[in-house]
Amino acid sequence: MSKIKEGVLAVESRTGRGTAESRRLRRTGWIPGVVYNERGESTLVRLNRHDFELLLHRHISESLILDLSVDQGAPKKVLLKEVQHDPVHGEPLHADFVEISMTRKMRLNIGIKLTGEPVGVSQQGGILEHSLRQLEVECLPGDLVEEILVDVSGLNLGDSILVRDLRIDPKLQVLTPGDVAVASVSAPRAEEVAAPEAAEAAAAAEPELVGEKGKKEEAEEGAEPGKKEEGAKKEEGGKKEEGGRKGKG
Repeated sequence: MSKIKEGVLAVESRTGRGTAESRRLRRTGWIPGVVYNERGESTLVRLNRHDFELLLHRHISESLILDLSVDQGAPKKVLLKEVQHDPVHGEPLHADFVEISMTRKMRLNIGIKLTGEPVGVSQQGGILEHSLRQLEVECLPGDLVEEILVDVSGLNLGDSILVRDLRIDPKLQVLTPGDVAVASVSAPRAEEVAAPEAAEAAAAAEPELVGEKGKKEEAEEGAEPGKKEEGAKKEEGGKKEEGGRKGKG
């Protein structure tokens, strides 16, 4: 578990708020943000997008402790509480900061990263399941870590690692229940094994008929509703006319 390195971030206060203002800031190279003090009062700020993205790229976790300077004022210790990202491109859209005291404990979630390849996967054909992605802890700001590494290489088929099995620094008080599963190796489900075999058997039997059926369905879906109905009527009329001729003969 690596400690989070402290950094300094300079921001500027802003007065505008709302969606339109936020979009204007992003177009001009800024990211809107909010700084909350210990009384819950908020200050609207804007961050240089380039500087903020560099800061995020230097760290594994986004739960960072920083020295934040607003309008070139005296730096204050803050926790980067939350970063909102664009769901498509992943770029940061908004940031929330909370002023903290280095002598007061706080609660937060720390990311869990699995390392190694389980024996149950590489040699026994199992599937690794990562059930718990974050661990809730309480600690002093100076004891905060970026992530918790969990070695899963020793897991056999049917084995699991629970929260109580984790090796955690005593300075971190774990709040997540100890019986919660972090990772496990399970056998593949029967349908997951049978499905590929059934698909291969179906593809091997009468491939030409399957292809013709698919083409016919595509032609029907691509036809306009009016044309499909007109074609059906013509076909029905043709059958009636043919039946009439047979009757006269």
